[in-house]
Amino acid sequence: MATARLDYVAPWWTYWLHNFPHFNFFFQSIDNTFKPEEASYQQSLVCLACVGAVGLGLSLLVLAVCLVCMCCCRRDIDEETKRPDACCLTWTAIITGLMICSAVGVGFYGNSETNDGVYQLTYSLYNANHTLGGINNLVAGSLGNVQTGLKQHLERLDEIFATRMDYLQALRFMQLMVNNVIREMTTLPDINKANVDLATFADQTALVEYYRWLTYLLLLILDLVICLAMCLGIAKQSRWLIVTIMAFVVLSMILSWASLGAGTATAVATSDFCVSPDKFIVNQTKDVLTADVAHYYLFCSPNLPNPFQQSLTVCQRSLTTMQIQIQGLLQFSVPVFPTAERDLLGIQRLLNSTEFSLHQLTALLDCRGLHKDYLDALMGVCYDGVEGLLYLSLFSLLAGCALSAMLCAIFRVWTLMGSRDKEYDDIDEEDPFNPQSRRISYNPRRNQSMLFGGSPRYENAPLIGRGSPPPSYSPSMRTTYLSMTDAQVRHFGTEFQV
Repeated sequence: MATARLDYVAPWWTYWLHNFPHFNFFFQSIDNTFKPEEASYQQSLVCLACVGAVGLGLSLLVLAVCLVCMCCCRRDIDEETKRPDACCLTWTAIITGLMICSAVGVGFYGNSETNDGVYQLTYSLYNANHTLGGINNLVAGSLGNVQTGLKQHLERLDEIFATRMDYLQALRFMQLMVNNVIREMTTLPDINKANVDLATFADQTALVEYYRWLTYLLLLILDLVICLAMCLGIAKQSRWLIVTIMAFVVLSMILSWASLGAGTATAVATSDFCVSPDKFIVNQTKDVLTADVAHYYLFCSPNLPNPFQQSLTVCQRSLTTMQIQIQGLLQFSVPVFPTAERDLLGIQRLLNSTEFSLHQLTALLDCRGLHKDYLDALMGVCYDGVEGLLYLSLFSLLAGCALSAMLCAIFRVWTLMGSRDKEYDDIDEEDPFNPQSRRISYNPRRNQSMLFGGSPRYENAPLIGRGSPPPSYSPSMRTTYLSMTDAQVRHFGTEFQV
């Protein structure tokens, strides 16, 4: 039963990213074909990465405007304005917290998707590298058997059959078949360089992906810690905690906008490759593989002939012909030349081994195995990889905006804390009705002595008749002290009557 051929179709988001404008440093539009070796294309990626710098600049501008408004419009906060400001700050903290939590959730998903895509890419590369390594080993082993083993046996047989021209003719014909096998084997492409390049590229990709995944993970954890610390700082009204939060918010905001620029440039560049990967690979492998070989593995179409089929067929026929010749020599020459049996059996074993290796080589050179690895790599990069980069870019955008709003809210909290401290500083510490003073002075009799100048005569007397009450007295307090009963007047005398 024939296996259905798999085809690669680029996802729609790669076409969307591929159509992003590409400009060089002089704002000239350039071709969006994936050409990472060209300076103009590299400049277009740098310009796309500047999206993060633009976002960071806008955030800093918003923060500057926010600070200017707080400094210019600062006023004394009375009891009526405290409640709206506190309510506004509460809602701002809730909204920014929800935005950051949502962004972190999107970021975790995008980080996982990108990691899965890159893992699929590296797995496919290692698979293809294993296949290419097997092809190289089989070709090298077959050539070694034919060039070394068979020639040695044929040279000894040539000495043994020196007196028999018919047997020598059979040896000459076998030598011709050996030369055919060597010639066809050497015409197979030397893919040892491609094998090394795939292994190196897979190792470098896996290393870069590990550090990328770890960096995003730490950034996501930092955003969650900032969100929790902000709630704790606002609740405890701690200045040192607020300052620490502000420093980490600024750091995380810079990293978020930087990751947005890097993620956007990477997603666009990867999409440029995913839209037309075959053309790029053919150009990159032209020094190692011919165009027909590259197309055979990239497309694996039934209409494309196997470029190795002719060589493999010649090798197979040559080996079969030599097997027939060896069978005849074993049957007719051994009774006459018994010493030739050892070399003839050695040639037979080498032919069997070479023929088995040739069958394995035919299977490995078939396009279906390498083409499947190629498709798996494309699926991992262009589907999971680019999709994950889009989610990571969305995370960076949401986190950058939310952190900017959080920084404005933290500045407002700092202003309110400064106003509160100023109000406490304006209260007279010697005011007996100051709650702070009552907490400090816990001895009532000592308080009375301080209020009445240390005179025992006035320690237990009310404050009636001693002139106007202190400025901190409220009208209700004065009414209470003025409403003295007759018994109190008789007890203290008329000296304290108003």
